[in-house]
Amino acid sequence: MVEVRRGDHQVRGEGDSRLFVREVRPARGAPGVPVLLLHGARVPGVASFDLAVPGGSLATDLAAAGHPVYVMDARGYGGSARPRAMEEPPEGRPLVRSIEVVHDIAAVVGWVCGRLRAPGVALLGWATGGHWAGHYATLYPHRVRALILHNTLYGGTVGHPSLGPGTDMEDPEHPCRFNAAAYGAYRLNTGASLLPGWDRSIPLDDKAAWRDPAVADAYVAAALASDPAGASLTPPAFRAPSGALEDSFYLACGRQLWDASFILAPTLVLRSERDFWSRPEDLLRLVEHLVHAPIVRAVTLPDATHFVHLDRPERGRDDFLREVLAFLADAAP
Repeated sequence: MVEVRRGDHQVRGEGDSRLFVREVRPARGAPGVPVLLLHGARVPGVASFDLAVPGGSLATDLAAAGHPVYVMDARGYGGSARPRAMEEPPEGRPLVRSIEVVHDIAAVVGWVCGRLRAPGVALLGWATGGHWAGHYATLYPHRVRALILHNTLYGGTVGHPSLGPGTDMEDPEHPCRFNAAAYGAYRLNTGASLLPGWDRSIPLDDKAAWRDPAVADAYVAAALASDPAGASLTPPAFRAPSGALEDSFYLACGRQLWDASFILAPTLVLRSERDFWSRPEDLLRLVEHLVHAPIVRAVTLPDATHFVHLDRPERGRDDFLREVLAFLADAAP
């Protein structure tokens, strides 16, 4: 087993803001391509990608294969600075839309490239993290050596069972407008709210046969620990900005918030067959629009869930890792 080393850093973002970045690197050997991991709409980076239990750290797996890995928190999440409005009651416009996260990614990529004297990085984004990564890749194509979009909404097609028109995310008085009054500037998330979607997507009564209970427990614990201010609440909870949900609602309404034809990097589009977030149409539309990517690989992981990188190896995690590592070897040697 390759030894890996960790270090936590604060990177300067826009203005005086600070962005949390965890570095997970092989202790020795010539490094592979640096990989930046981007979390989704609710749970920040460490809880998503670097749990301290076997099978819970994608960052460790990639670093053990020789890649320097960086796990960041967008503004408003985890260890990164939060907008001042997140210290107030949650009423107000949704905070942290896509373009703001693109600026955060740009700051972190610049820091990584300077630290490693590298021309660019590979980006791997999960769910909304894939939306953010794709948006960034359209604006900073020279910095992206490879792009991996994992269970990502893209837009261009209308309809979604839980996010789009006809759901509680739609303003009841204004069709196809996000229900900002209901969702506010940010949301409070309890530990009990984190597992039901995962549970429903597992087609077994015994969830432990599909997902290691230690991974699920660590995921919930790390998410709650990401926001110390929530420890005093009853029940404990963590804050997450609502801007990602507004973006996702509009993507589910058929809008495109960025155009994949501007992407110039080799791109892997990974979708789990049992994903509740992305749609088969998102994968197909991305492939159709990636006209300038020199390599386009689209893979549907059979019978896998939205959380495939945290599921048991035989339930899709091994297949996911195999696809990611093979793509990095081919696309960004």
